[in-house]
Amino acid sequence: MWKHIAANALTFLIVAMFLLGGVVVWGTKEYSAEGPLDQAICVQVRPGSNMRIVSEDLAAQNAISSASIFRIGVDYANLASQLKAGSFLVPAGTSMEDIADIVTRGGQSTCGTEIVYRIGVARVVAQVRELEPASGRFIELASFNPAEVDPPEAYQEKREAEDTQYRVVMAEGVTSWQVVQALNSLEFMSGEVTDIPPEGMLAPNSYEVRPQDSVAELLADMQSAQERILARAWAERADGLPLASPEEALILASIIEKEASTSDERYDVASVFVNRLNQGMRLQTDPTVIYGVTQGQGVLGRGLRQSELRAENPWNTYVISGLPATPIANPGAATIEAALNPADTDFIFFVAKTLDPRDGHNFAVTLDEHNANVAIYRRLEAEAAASQDN
Repeated sequence: MWKHIAANALTFLIVAMFLLGGVVVWGTKEYSAEGPLDQAICVQVRPGSNMRIVSEDLAAQNAISSASIFRIGVDYANLASQLKAGSFLVPAGTSMEDIADIVTRGGQSTCGTEIVYRIGVARVVAQVRELEPASGRFIELASFNPAEVDPPEAYQEKREAEDTQYRVVMAEGVTSWQVVQALNSLEFMSGEVTDIPPEGMLAPNSYEVRPQDSVAELLADMQSAQERILARAWAERADGLPLASPEEALILASIIEKEASTSDERYDVASVFVNRLNQGMRLQTDPTVIYGVTQGQGVLGRGLRQSELRAENPWNTYVISGLPATPIANPGAATIEAALNPADTDFIFFVAKTLDPRDGHNFAVTLDEHNANVAIYRRLEAEAAASQDN
């Protein structure tokens, strides 16, 4: 009898093992298979949340077929403790495996409602926008200059919402003084900063922030990012450049950032200044003169005077030879790359093609070519002035 019982038990165990193996195989396939979501959604992961809450929310939105399988898969991949707070876009048909990666990978939020502060060369703009998951497009709810007008109702409403995300976007070519002034004015951030970081050492980029984040810590993040960008670009620089250090590369990049009208011409503008340095010519670039006047504290807002073009200071490249004493703005990664890998040209001169800066520049090798280009530009100026008089 005992042999019979043992045989039945063994049979039962074998069957159970086969069934369990089948369940595991099915669960694994289910975890990595295309999900049931028929259109993109925005998944909100609140601070202090956990995988059970997230899995139940995903199941309720029909993003996953089983909350249990999702949690088992996450546990098996050792991701349960890596859940990140934020708002994340989950495209249609995303597998449970890929959703787990989305909510644990980290980085900036990819959807939901955002208040974006854009620090530009001329002004700061606050923008309230919301991602439409189905189209993947942001819908603007409000846009205003906080220094000029009171916040609109849409801003106040989203400002008080718990799930609103915040982002600071720093444009290329902004000075360190402008960045500090802008960050100090943001009422949701903490800790006013009085010391201005070194010019050029803040990386233009988009930074996700939270209410009561420290201004000093955000500036430190910007500086660390720029240090990494500069170190990498310097290590990969072209041979034979007239630059003795990464600091000199940053100075040159800041000038290129202020002179290049389009992203396509950065490398040609870089070649002009590199060629001038190699030939011992003065750079003679207006943005350095402007920086000598303003010290980076705001926009000049008028044309340069002859006395300013002749003024002796550490930045006026009409007067001094070589590079100015410091950067004149914060250049972006692409411009730093251009400064250290300029185009191979013989260009020595450039002048704007039209009165619209977005149209770029005409480049020239000889002074005669340059003078012809300047004559074209002056004619456009004269025609524009005549049309205004009429």
